[in-house]
Amino acid sequence: MKYIDEFNDPQLARRLLDEIRATATRPWALMEVCGGQTHSIIRHGIDQLLPEEVELIHGPGCPVCVTPLEVIDKALEIAARPGVIFCSFGDMLRVPGTDRDLFRVKGEGGDVRVVYSPLDALELARRNPDREVVFFAIGFETTAPANAMAVHQARRLGLTNFSLLVSHVRVPPAVEAIMTAPECRVQGFLAAGHVCSVMGMAEYPELAERFRVPMVVTGFEPLDILEGIRRAVRQLERGEHRVENAYSRAVREEGNPAAVRMIEEVFEVTDRNWRGIGRIPASGWRLTDAFRAFDAEHRFDVSGIRTEEPAECRAGEVLQGLIKPTECAAFGTTCTPRTPLGATMVSSEGACAAYYLYRRLNAPASQAGGTARQEVTPVA
Repeated sequence: MKYIDEFNDPQLARRLLDEIRATATRPWALMEVCGGQTHSIIRHGIDQLLPEEVELIHGPGCPVCVTPLEVIDKALEIAARPGVIFCSFGDMLRVPGTDRDLFRVKGEGGDVRVVYSPLDALELARRNPDREVVFFAIGFETTAPANAMAVHQARRLGLTNFSLLVSHVRVPPAVEAIMTAPECRVQGFLAAGHVCSVMGMAEYPELAERFRVPMVVTGFEPLDILEGIRRAVRQLERGEHRVENAYSRAVREEGNPAAVRMIEEVFEVTDRNWRGIGRIPASGWRLTDAFRAFDAEHRFDVSGIRTEEPAECRAGEVLQGLIKPTECAAFGTTCTPRTPLGATMVSSEGACAAYYLYRRLNAPASQAGGTARQEVTPVA
């Protein structure tokens, strides 16, 4: 457990909390962009340990959650077809489409398989030349290099029965969309460390300067998050708006150049719909013309699907940081992990799933839009 336990030290957590309390003199609202950070915050009660002046707003940092409903329905349509092996990471199987999910398709006879890498799907295509193998390629910049490599390898191997259903999204345009929304209350960001470990930090200084918000690249352990908060609050109190790297053990300024080159060879930037949010310009990737033959959406001609979200689901507002999960009337009642209305309730990085899993079931909303604080023992 070396290099993990040291980022869960209760004494260091108390020290960081004391520094945050001593620094914050007025109300500040920070958004953590990553769903992994959201789960760590709720699991360890970090939001409840912070001083009243500091509010954490949960952002759209769950790639499963923001995969649009029409793409889910396209996945279901493809997976149900005979002769198809549909491959996905496990957290996509319970995400509800219009009237079913991938588990239902599997139960009805579809060949739906959980894999741990797109290269696993590539191997299935090599071993099953008479079947069409489709990999559900979703995620932020973090998963894009492996998906790009899979397509690159498929072309090199001459595999014509392998394709990707692509729904990749990019973080910087989402940050811009959040900051330009009329209801935005965000005054600083905890940027996702794993995204920056791939792409680097080059796109963030312009955003920090334009919107005059500090952006602190942050990890996922409790002390990582507290340090990110400490730095962001310090900047806000000083009237600064810079990009800081609080996750230097994993993130370099330039990111991973080899991974970026692979992404740029296989993918090109495109507009993308985000579930519950809408269309964000230049916020996604699609396969370039050179790799278009591996695009499942074109191969299976499922481009005409149109959908409508359940009216009672407020996941879009949760993803935009406008409400906390407990402010949705469906939360924990008609919407549970067994009967989800939206992806935020079943994704391993969804805010609603975090609140349900860690028993934040009846936390009343504060006037600031947050949840009431309780006494919590610092990270044990």
